[in-house]
Amino acid sequence: MEIYYIIFGLIAILSVFGLIVGVSNDACNFLNSSIGSHAGTYNQTVCVAAIGVILGACFSSGMMAVARNGVIEPEMFTFHEVMLLFLAVMVANIILLDTFNTLGLPTSTTVALVFSLLGAAIGMAIFSSNSFFTCPLLEYINEEKCLQMILAIFASVAIAFVVGTVVMWIARLIFSFRFKKAYRYIGPLWCALAFTAISYFIIFKGLKGSVFKGDIEALTQHYNIWAIVGVMALSWVIISALLQYICKINTLRIAVLAGTGSLALAFAGNDMVNFIGIFMASKDALFFPGVTPHTNMGTVLAGDGAAASLHYLLASGAIMVTALFLSKKARKVTETELKLSSSNTGKERFGSSQPARMLVRYTINTVRFFERITPKPIAEFVSKRFAPLTPEEETGANYDMIRASVNLTLAALLISVGTDLGLPLSTTYVIFMVSMGSSLSDRAWGRDSAVYRITGVLTVIGGWLITAIAATLAALLVALVMGYGGTWGIVIMMIIAAGLLIKSTFFAKESKANYTIVDVNKDSSMHAFAAAAAGRLGRMIGIYKAMVSALLEEDRDALNRLRKKARSIKRDIEAVRENEVLPALAGIPKNLADRGQLIFRITEISSNTAERLLTIVKAAFNHIDNFHAGLEEDQGKDLLLLNEKIGSFYPDLLDMLKAGDYAGVEAKLAGRSQLGDDFGDCITRHLMHGDADESSMRNGILYLTLLNETRAMVSHAFALIERIKEVYED
Repeated sequence: MEIYYIIFGLIAILSVFGLIVGVSNDACNFLNSSIGSHAGTYNQTVCVAAIGVILGACFSSGMMAVARNGVIEPEMFTFHEVMLLFLAVMVANIILLDTFNTLGLPTSTTVALVFSLLGAAIGMAIFSSNSFFTCPLLEYINEEKCLQMILAIFASVAIAFVVGTVVMWIARLIFSFRFKKAYRYIGPLWCALAFTAISYFIIFKGLKGSVFKGDIEALTQHYNIWAIVGVMALSWVIISALLQYICKINTLRIAVLAGTGSLALAFAGNDMVNFIGIFMASKDALFFPGVTPHTNMGTVLAGDGAAASLHYLLASGAIMVTALFLSKKARKVTETELKLSSSNTGKERFGSSQPARMLVRYTINTVRFFERITPKPIAEFVSKRFAPLTPEEETGANYDMIRASVNLTLAALLISVGTDLGLPLSTTYVIFMVSMGSSLSDRAWGRDSAVYRITGVLTVIGGWLITAIAATLAALLVALVMGYGGTWGIVIMMIIAAGLLIKSTFFAKESKANYTIVDVNKDSSMHAFAAAAAGRLGRMIGIYKAMVSALLEEDRDALNRLRKKARSIKRDIEAVRENEVLPALAGIPKNLADRGQLIFRITEISSNTAERLLTIVKAAFNHIDNFHAGLEEDQGKDLLLLNEKIGSFYPDLLDMLKAGDYAGVEAKLAGRSQLGDDFGDCITRHLMHGDADESSMRNGILYLTLLNETRAMVSHAFALIERIKEVYED
């Protein structure tokens, strides 16, 4: 039995990692609204959430029905198989969640747990029956629960998005973006509504399944639930009015922070099963009196089991709070959702996609249709209420506290309704989609950003669906390896899991890019920007020279490396444009417009130069990668000669510019005409060659491509040098 104590120890260690990784993923659920609206700083919001997490941990009863028998049929497994199954679930679950957190994508820990259980159960069923094709899988898994989970996922995503969109539209129609005036009159009613929903959420969702479960049920049996809600609402109206009018306190900020704490409480009180449920179930199995490797688990894991010890729950809460304060991945996942909800423009995290473009196109057409049929007075009233803030009125927040209160209140209500209906809703799904719906209704997704924001939402939703598939397959594979591999299978999978966790935790690649917005009012900033552009030009010329040598030597590996470097430079220039140039051009004074135009032209010319270089290197690589014959001797000599001339005009260029030797720069630029003639002569000699065999034709296509693209690249390079010279001359 010693091996099972080792397995139990491994499950305990992985449970600790699960708490850390899981809270990194789920932190965005209850942190984003407060941080995004500036109701509190990150540390203040985390402190409020930490209180909610600790309280939720204390209130949680630890009923681990999902882990025990919610997905698997325990009577079909022996103790040995169940312990391997639980270990496989933990290994697959941790790796999966850590991968999503590293990518900065929120996902559902509930789905990860349930489908890891499903995959591990299938793997153990195959191992138990020793049959892959004839295994009676439906006897080993609770297919009804799995189907219910899948249906609830799609329902919660759609309902949360639609409700978030509609309610936020109504709220904005009432308050507008300049909400302070209206809030003076109806602020107590709005906050009372939010406080009532939050109170209902804490009492009937956060404390449901806790040690107070009996008291809550007794309360609802003796008193009408709507009467209780009415008393709460009236009480909160009075309290909110006193706080706002007498104490002069910003009740909206309190409502947002209170909502943050309530969601954190419910998260810890109800979702902790996702992190320690397997540990508690394996503990019950291991310490069951008289258990042996062949003991049937039907009796051991039947029912809900005993409530978890308060010591385990408090320890779990402490680990989660520590992770909240220290986890960099929690900040990264939070950044993803805030970026998608933000009304601020700038660099988008996600690119464009065809489904997103189609949705935006159809949405714009639909909006235009309703604009045509809406009476003009109504349209003007709505337009006025949705008029955005001017740059002078902006506070720098991702969104205001009206939207933050809507996000928290709606999420609380929807999760409460889902619980009452017995639907296994995911807090991640509901909160994220409410946030996306409210941001859409709030017109945070303008025409310039809608495609990218929708692509981001589709990416996250796709990630949720991938979670289910990946969790099932990963747990299935791990279970099979452990089942058939025995002790060595366990050792191999644990080494793989440990290696991946250590790599992502301690050796994750950090972004080295450090962008500084160009200050067009300072010569030093302009010169630094020009010097960086000149440096990138030097790197591009270096890549071109190395490409010619690698092509003549038919060195595929070298060409592949150069292709990656050329692509990297292209991405660097795009990042500079998004992070340094475009922000500098926003609101630029008229007297500095010439400087703004200059840095924009430098960026665009640099991008065109890099695009030509990438085309050249890709053409050379594809030629060699397809095993085509190398260039002919005369073609090689011409390329080497041109290569030497191209490389000759860059050395000392930056030093000349810094020293003010503009005459030397002009002398180098004067050689462009002769270089253009050299390209023309090379093309003429090749066309007069006239060979028509297949090898010569392929070489000819490559050679002409190289000459034409190089001529275009050099032309852009000369133009870039002239623009850089203008910066220094200015």
